[in-house]
Amino acid sequence: MTVLAFDPEGKLGLPLVLGLKFGSVYGLVALGLVLLYKSNGIFNFMQAEFGTIAAFVAAYGIDGHLFGISWKMPWLVAVVIAIAFGTLVSVGTELLVVRPLFRQPKVILVVGTVGVLLTSIAIESLVFPTDRGVLLPAVNDPKTGALKSLADPAVKVSFANYRLPWAEVVPMVALVVMALAAVAFFRFSRQGTAILAVSQEPTAAQTVGISIRRVSLLTWTLAGFLGAVAGIVGESGTGALAPGILTGTALLGGIAAAVLGGITSLPGAFLGGLLVGVLQQIAQAFFTFPGAQNVLLGVVLLVVLLIRPAGLLGKST
Repeated sequence: MTVLAFDPEGKLGLPLVLGLKFGSVYGLVALGLVLLYKSNGIFNFMQAEFGTIAAFVAAYGIDGHLFGISWKMPWLVAVVIAIAFGTLVSVGTELLVVRPLFRQPKVILVVGTVGVLLTSIAIESLVFPTDRGVLLPAVNDPKTGALKSLADPAVKVSFANYRLPWAEVVPMVALVVMALAAVAFFRFSRQGTAILAVSQEPTAAQTVGISIRRVSLLTWTLAGFLGAVAGIVGESGTGALAPGILTGTALLGGIAAAVLGGITSLPGAFLGGLLVGVLQQIAQAFFTFPGAQNVLLGVVLLVVLLIRPAGLLGKST
């Protein structure tokens, strides 16, 4: 029995899972980008790097040596501390860079985020060696009872005629859950409603007592949290952690996702991320010429924007 009638050999399984995994990372990065664009009217070049910082902290908290100290935290403790640290970097960016420049032209704020990005990458290069990067926990093998890391490609889950590595399935599920939680936050919570109110009618929101500065701080906190989660889950099991890696691998995908889904739409941002990830992985699996994934993505992006400039779910402003 097959899952897809047009995929009798099961070749689409791994590309689809990889596409959804990386697409979810792009989607979370895009959510942060759209969130800050809607609330502050700026593009944050630092968004993906919150994830790199969190991934480094998690990797060295789980099993690493730093400053001459051996860090051996439980997996969950290390991940929670890492997410908190990545979020705090975002909060610090708002307090130390964005808030003092709040009344300056938006381009100045954008350049400020570029400065924070370059500074962060330099500090990462000085502080963190680059020999860590496996962030998934170990689990008991159901057959032998021995502990095996979920990052081990041999640890797989079977689904119909597909056998897929847990290292790809677990991050995908976690990221989708995070995205759904983010959408629910903005739709059903008072804080989320306040953020959307400021993004749509800042003067009216201030008139009814909503503090724009407080909302700005909350928005940057959420953006940092989303970026940190995307970084940890996106880098889990890769073993390829390096300074600036999330900016290099996920920022462009996040930008494409935000534009494709609609720069004014939070659900559209995540949907755009999934589409970008799946398109890239399918192109890589079925086309052999160099740069196939970027060519296909570029063609789809141009077609969508020519037909609907505001993006799939965006609204014209």
